[in-house]
Amino acid sequence: MARRLLVLGNPAAGGAGEEGRRAILDALGDAADVVDLVTERPQDVGRALAEHPDRVPVVLGGDGSLHTLVAELLARDEPAARPVGLIPMGTGNDMARALGISLDPREAAMTVLHGRERPMDVLVDDQGGIVVNAVHVGVGALAAEQAGPLKPWLRRAAYAAGALVAGVRTKGWRLRVRVDGETVADGRRRILMVGVGNGTSIGGGTPLTPAARPDDGLADVVVSFAVSPLARLTFGILLRLGRQRAHDDVVTLRGRSIAVDGEPVPTNADGELTQAKPSHAWTLHPSAWRIIAPGGP
Repeated sequence: MARRLLVLGNPAAGGAGEEGRRAILDALGDAADVVDLVTERPQDVGRALAEHPDRVPVVLGGDGSLHTLVAELLARDEPAARPVGLIPMGTGNDMARALGISLDPREAAMTVLHGRERPMDVLVDDQGGIVVNAVHVGVGALAAEQAGPLKPWLRRAAYAAGALVAGVRTKGWRLRVRVDGETVADGRRRILMVGVGNGTSIGGGTPLTPAARPDDGLADVVVSFAVSPLARLTFGILLRLGRQRAHDDVVTLRGRSIAVDGEPVPTNADGELTQAKPSHAWTLHPSAWRIIAPGGP
């Protein structure tokens, strides 16, 4: 039976333009029953899900759009009943990279039509917010803030530019970090960044937690104490190469509960920036939702 799809996206924010969007919809429509709705605001997603309860939602967008859809499904207690399709049309598309979903939207459409359903973990914070791909605390959040205004011109390169500016300006924060109750940092040393990965990368391919799997029941955690100018530069280079574990001032581990507190520090969760605050916590929920990924039906 052909899949009944509910395609959600904002043409004004998409990366493929209206012509590319129409080509994707045509490709899906050749083999599925498709309803296409424009979702300019998060509340539009919830309304679309309510109006079409029997359809598989498909995101035309990036990690932020996927985040919004999964959050809505969890809020409606529907993730078990409704798998999610993803056609990457964002700036970073890091969850697509982690899952092997093609960054070519037309090839990704074929995955939506013929892929397999894969259970996925999700991180839930102490305020009920979720993280689908990754959350980073500290310099990574500042880098994303600096990159934001540059995205329309630099696209993916905006992240590198933002990281350069943030890396020069940042001296770190005094933070306590605990993973599954184990103290990783006691607040006496400054920390440059804490990264928690369900997916493997951030910022359009920077391998924050390259060994992470989004369906193994554990989050990968990286804590960087590299706060001196030379250490920051070295860490940044190793991070881009996915070799940050080689840095003497970096600790990596895995767990299901992560807590960070101390000096107020900003976060970036799936591309969504939050203001600096003194306490953050996340708990991993295994197999909380499903996505259509490459593979057999």
